[in-house]
Amino acid sequence: MDKKGLSKGAVFEKLQEFKKKDLTYSSGKILGSMCTCAHPVAIKAYNDFLESNLGDPGLFKGTKSLENEVISMLGQLLGKKDVYGHVITGGTEANLMAMRAARNMAFEFFGNNLTEKMEIVAPKSAHFSFKKAADILGLNLKDVELDDEYCMDLDSLQENISKNTVAVVGVAGTTELGKIDPISEISDICMDSNIYLHVDAAFGGLLIPFLKEIGYKLPEFDFSLEGVCSMTVDPHKMGLTPIPTGCILFREEKYLDVMNIDTPYLTQKQQSTIVGTRTGASSAASWAIMKHMGREGYTKIATNAMEITDFLARNLVNAGYELVSAPELNIVAFNSKKILANDLANKLEEKGWVVSVSSCPPAIRVVLMPHIKREHIIDFMETLKNI
Repeated sequence: MDKKGLSKGAVFEKLQEFKKKDLTYSSGKILGSMCTCAHPVAIKAYNDFLESNLGDPGLFKGTKSLENEVISMLGQLLGKKDVYGHVITGGTEANLMAMRAARNMAFEFFGNNLTEKMEIVAPKSAHFSFKKAADILGLNLKDVELDDEYCMDLDSLQENISKNTVAVVGVAGTTELGKIDPISEISDICMDSNIYLHVDAAFGGLLIPFLKEIGYKLPEFDFSLEGVCSMTVDPHKMGLTPIPTGCILFREEKYLDVMNIDTPYLTQKQQSTIVGTRTGASSAASWAIMKHMGREGYTKIATNAMEITDFLARNLVNAGYELVSAPELNIVAFNSKKILANDLANKLEEKGWVVSVSSCPPAIRVVLMPHIKREHIIDFMETLKNI
């Protein structure tokens, strides 16, 4: 830090130099991200609540009420209005909270009788945040095999469940391929075994319900299934809120209660979130955009995303590329018959296109977020033809 400060003009001039090095979602060149342009309504609400701190909710009762309403609106969308939870930083924190709740419930139930390391059972397609959760919480993570459509294999799930299993994870919209695990069947298995079931719907939670409303035949995945104990939903993905905005929802308040810690110097007891100080701006932005968009607005966003997805998939097949599988949500994974996925990704980046490469299986992965338009896909296909 310099002894004498810069003028405001000089500061922002230098900031622009840094910003010019960043890619922008609106350019249409970012094809491998699950984030997108935040809606102006959400941005305005976010900025208006920058001073709020939900780590001390007694000081910000209005903002806390907004958070409660967001959780209620999401619960109603996802099968159960009277759910409990928080608006937090994103899917990683939400998944970590869910695994902490499952572990603490097991401690409360078994007490000192737990002599072996507890286990999380999750599909190989699960987000890497569950590896973080296992590491931080001192749990073992067991990988469940995938079926031919890259969803959780139920036979493998049964084989991996043991007396040490404290949580099973199902995914509604896998990060790499956008696949939906058979959550209904997983719910039945977990109920039969009295095991905590968490559904990571960070991507699909604000997409699947709207697609189902317009006739897409997608499986059940939410609190309408009795075995689902908690869910992750990320409004900063298909919800159009600023980064970072994630949500954790619990079926029952007891899952929050087992994570509470006394905080005597605050105006109220601080609940269960991993971080202490946390902005209320994300809650305000989520409330504002959900009220502004309504179901009709989000259905339009979802419909358009799937139309662009179908447009890309058809063009790829016509151009001789091989799809990994038929897209279930707005992610297309494909391979070239002439060049390996990593090499193709590098060549595309040289041309200004940023895709990603999935690991299971290796393939070029394109996420058709709301910032991707038809004209972007036309330009992208023209680039592919010239590689």
